[in-house]
Amino acid sequence: MILHRVGIALAVALIALIGLWIAALTLLPGAPGGFGRAPLETPTGGATMLRVPVAAVPRGAIRDSWGDPRDNGLRAHHGTDVIAPANTPVLAAAAGRIEKLWTSVAGGTALYVRSPDRRWTYYYAHLAGYAPGLHEGQAVNAGDLLGFVGDTGNAGAGNFHLHFGLTRTTPEQHWYQGEDVDPYPYLAGKPLPR
Repeated sequence: MILHRVGIALAVALIALIGLWIAALTLLPGAPGGFGRAPLETPTGGATMLRVPVAAVPRGAIRDSWGDPRDNGLRAHHGTDVIAPANTPVLAAAAGRIEKLWTSVAGGTALYVRSPDRRWTYYYAHLAGYAPGLHEGQAVNAGDLLGFVGDTGNAGAGNFHLHFGLTRTTPEQHWYQGEDVDPYPYLAGKPLPR
């Protein structure tokens, strides 16, 4: 009888230990074995969503374009395209500091905002132009006006949209460094994988 009770107690303890191990692997930030495309730490200081970076675009209108083929299949898309009419206001998705105003063949008129802890970079591309007075080093809050939707760079004439990119960085990295992260779950309000 005593051996039977000890056996049951050991079985219950073993099951509880396995349950705790599984929870640690799937729920704890930074634990090995986390699942999904999105990071366990969030680019919003603990919140699960970024602000939609284009005025008057509902979360439900945002489509997942991460990984879509670009340049006739030569590369994968690393961002989320938010479709909107030309000159629709582009807003800061999260607080940060303007790290770089930039123009390139691919992104056209673009800018990079760095999170206050310097662990995330938010990339806004294909802009028609910047907000009046916007400058490098300027602090911004979520919802602040950054610029306007355009079709500059390789967007294609008349293909008005904001390309929004999200990069995980270390504090010492530059604005053009880091690991691209799929921003779609944070913009669309989808549950984050754990």
